[in-house]
Amino acid sequence: MTQALSALAGIGPSSATPQGSNKLGKEEFLKLLTTQLANQDPLDPVDNQAFIAQLAQFATVEQQSQMNSTLESLLVAQASSNQTNVAVLVGKEVSFKSNEVALPAMGQVEVHGKLSDASTKVSAIIKDQNGKTVRTLVLTGDRAAGEFSFKWDGLDSNGQRANAGNYTVTLTAADKDNKAVPVSTSGKGRATGVSFAEGYPQLIINGVRVRLSDVLEVHEPSSNTTNTP
Repeated sequence: MTQALSALAGIGPSSATPQGSNKLGKEEFLKLLTTQLANQDPLDPVDNQAFIAQLAQFATVEQQSQMNSTLESLLVAQASSNQTNVAVLVGKEVSFKSNEVALPAMGQVEVHGKLSDASTKVSAIIKDQNGKTVRTLVLTGDRAAGEFSFKWDGLDSNGQRANAGNYTVTLTAADKDNKAVPVSTSGKGRATGVSFAEGYPQLIINGVRVRLSDVLEVHEPSSNTTNTP
């Protein structure tokens, strides 16, 4: 009886090698559904409700596929828009959060900071990319709360010219009673370009890459604004 039903349904042993897939997209789903209908038992056909449920599943898969395609298009458009928006910042004067400075082959580099309260001493520890201390600067004198800046001449603690490259600056401050004063390090300069090397836009300022989330202020450059040499 079983053999007769199998023959009637068109099902029989096959020597063909089964073809598999590790995904179930709309095409695979449709093939699976049509194969099921073609090979159903004529004495026990697929229940109407089950068939409707399978069609609903197929419609859901199709809608999800279209939604994914739409989302991908929106993401591409958003990325393109972000790149265009960042490009308009090139040439602007930008203040940003950073403890990194780029020392040129010749000349000095300017360091910017901000004091939460008045201080009488500010110390700056300058380290190279390997974390080695290159120079420690001690700046004495009364300073009011707010922004300040100073210049590093590019010399190390032995009076030798440090190699060109990026360095980190750690600031500490104290008041007249030698109590610690909160101080932060920042950078300032004209944006000269945009980098997408990390997969997201970064402004290039004074040789340092700056994330947009670290930007504090953006201004039109004044006539005498120049990048640090």
